Amino acid sequence: MNHMLRLALLAFLAMSGYAYADNPFVGDWMLNPSRSTPDKMVVERAGGNTYIFNFGGGPEKVVVDGTDQPSHLYGGDTLSVIIQGDSWKVIRKIGGRPMLSAIWSVSTDGGTLTDRYTAFNANGAAYIQIYTYQRKAPGAGFAGTWVSTNVEAVNFVLGIQVRPFEKDGLSIIDPSSQIMGNMNFGPSLVRTLDEHTLELMRKKSDGELSGFLQLVLSPDLKSLVITQNGTAGEPQIFAFDRQLHG
Repeated sequence: MNHMLRLALLAFLAMSGYAYADNPFVGDWMLNPSRSTPDKMVVERAGGNTYIFNFGGGPEKVVVDGTDQPSHLYGGDTLSVIIQGDSWKVIRKIGGRPMLSAIWSVSTDGGTLTDRYTAFNANGAAYIQIYTYQRKAPGAGFAGTWVSTNVEAVNFVLGIQVRPFEKDGLSIIDPSSQIMGNMNFGPSLVRTLDEHTLELMRKKSDGELSGFLQLVLSPDLKSLVITQNGTAGEPQIFAFDRQLHG
């Protein structure tokens, strides 16, 4: 799965719920890159060695000192950034278990960021992606707005699985890493526009809306489009094709 989408889903599903009988969303879905927008991440300097990251799931403040720091976004996860020469090593853990490790480096002219991204499944096995980002807004060093230009995938499948959860909920699973988000009933955070359209809302602790995901099925149930909307910036679109088995 696109790693920005994975982080966004974890953020929303940790807080969301959905009840839907005989669910048409259930199935195996493969990302269609030609119909999807590229990855985008924002890194803002907040004074000293403190930065604010936004990988698509919302802002996270972290001090670049190598320590594991609670992110308060995904439920029991921590984020750390270690300086290694001219590079940064970004590590996210969930329940103390490494979920991902990313080594960032910026080109001499400051215009390109290379991300050697390693994700780990529940058994500790790793898969690797190498992302290249171009700077799209002013900034210095790692700070700035970055948009991916290409991805080299190694032992990686861009897909999700949607499965029934308990009585009338859903689980969204990243099969490559075995990361799962479960959706239960919670009307204040979920809005069903029709039988093929679902919105997952995410709110701050003060109740202010910080963003939402919209899931839309095509009339023939063969395509799924997930749109990630935040309070600022352009929406990101992830288009999936249903995988048929037989």
